[in-house]
Amino acid sequence: MDAPTIDRMDSSTSPCSGSEAPLKVSVWRGRAVGAFSHYEVPRQASQTVLDVITFIQRRLEPSLGYRFSCRVGMCGSCAMTVNGKARWTCRTHVSRVVDGQGAIQVAPLANLPVVKDLVTDMSVFFDKWAAAKGQFKGTGTRDDGFAQVAPDSPARAAANAGIECIGCAVCYASCDVVGWRPDYLGPAAMNRAWTLVNDVRDVQQRERLRAVAGDAGCHSCHTQGSCTEHCPKHLTPTLSIAGLKRMVGKAAVRGQL
Repeated sequence: MDAPTIDRMDSSTSPCSGSEAPLKVSVWRGRAVGAFSHYEVPRQASQTVLDVITFIQRRLEPSLGYRFSCRVGMCGSCAMTVNGKARWTCRTHVSRVVDGQGAIQVAPLANLPVVKDLVTDMSVFFDKWAAAKGQFKGTGTRDDGFAQVAPDSPARAAANAGIECIGCAVCYASCDVVGWRPDYLGPAAMNRAWTLVNDVRDVQQRERLRAVAGDAGCHSCHTQGSCTEHCPKHLTPTLSIAGLKRMVGKAAVRGQL
């Protein structure tokens, strides 16, 4: 987002903590069209980027829009772009990202429409999750007993490897293919599809493989690994997509698509 910048520095409102120089924080304001505003924020011990954004909203710029919820790395709602990389801001300590001049830049997640400032519209992300048939569909009812799935089976292991995704969209924002072609389903949606094609209780496997086999599906992945590199949960969507490629190929040879 290249745009003119706006200064919002107020040393009387944001005094430096101790003898350290204050942080120089650039924050995106606006929507797709906007500008970076600049703020000075006092440094604190164990300070996170979310702490910095919260200070700005509460002390310097009450109209600043951003999302957060749990603040402890569980919900993923505070994901933003920090110095060009998508991150959970509640788990990103300032000491890890500040440059030699004490500067940090914070922007909304890439590849998603901006609602306001640091808030993005997640609708397209979850629409693609649904398009990849990311909903479990079984045949059991509440009157049936618990389904038994062997914990040491290869399918269970494959599903477990990707099941912890919480839909924060960090991988989606980090994916170059999504930036090149907006219809691409993206790593999170296909990681979810991979967990479900390995769930022996699910009954819509053919429909799911068809959903991820199209032009915007798994074969569009360039295997660059950005999704895996940036996933805060240390999942490997790249491997999940590779698994879908193999499964789709086998199904096509067998005439099952």
